[in-house]
Amino acid sequence: MDTLEQLGNTFFDWQAMVAILPELLTVGLPNTIILALASGIIGTIVGMVLAIMGISRNRALRWTARVYTDIFRGLPAVVIILLIGLGLGPVLRQLTGSTSPYPLGILALSLIASAYIGEIFRSGIQSVEKGQLEASRALGFSYRSSMQLVVVPQGVRRVLPALVNQFIALIKESSLIYFIGLVASERELFRVGNDAASNTGNLSPLIAAGVFYLFLTIPLTHLVNFIDTRLRVGRKQQIEPKDDAMEPVEEGARA
Repeated sequence: MDTLEQLGNTFFDWQAMVAILPELLTVGLPNTIILALASGIIGTIVGMVLAIMGISRNRALRWTARVYTDIFRGLPAVVIILLIGLGLGPVLRQLTGSTSPYPLGILALSLIASAYIGEIFRSGIQSVEKGQLEASRALGFSYRSSMQLVVVPQGVRRVLPALVNQFIALIKESSLIYFIGLVASERELFRVGNDAASNTGNLSPLIAAGVFYLFLTIPLTHLVNFIDTRLRVGRKQQIEPKDDAMEPVEEGARA
């Protein structure tokens, strides 16, 4: 019983959780959302460019996209974050005078996300049947117009679930930004919970931070399932029953 009580006090100290809630809501949650959204938007833009380069007829563009993707998908995320955060930190201070590593954290997450999103887009675009491109060319569209108006939109639609999954990964990877050091007002959920756990010697604040991550990721997980089901089976159409009694009767039928 003493062991269970000790475990309960270590992981489920409700007073410690309640004490950290205001900071999680006002500091950790907004910064986590900002990091994920900013890096997601930048990563999506760069990823689309990488996808176009990856299917380009130009060999140099294809190889550039391939090398970029292999590097940023092959290295651990924490290594990239440390290299960019610590390596470019002095340069950022000289150029802007700012000591905040926050923009470098967004840059590191964006580079990681773009490598994965680029592969997602490329696979989606290449999954579109060649007949779609040939049909649009037969209608008089140029190759560029055919890709922009016909092929790419279909490819993006097919990979929407994978894109949402990547955004979920970004939310979780934002917790690694604490390695490059953040000022008190820039801390994300994990750093807020970790600091409180270090100060109190209790892991309950980390459990509270984990609950916030679940509140962010579980709805997105169900959204992925909904999008995937919708794309596979489509929208259910409701067929209204016909009321035979209300149909007009022809004169010949009456006779």
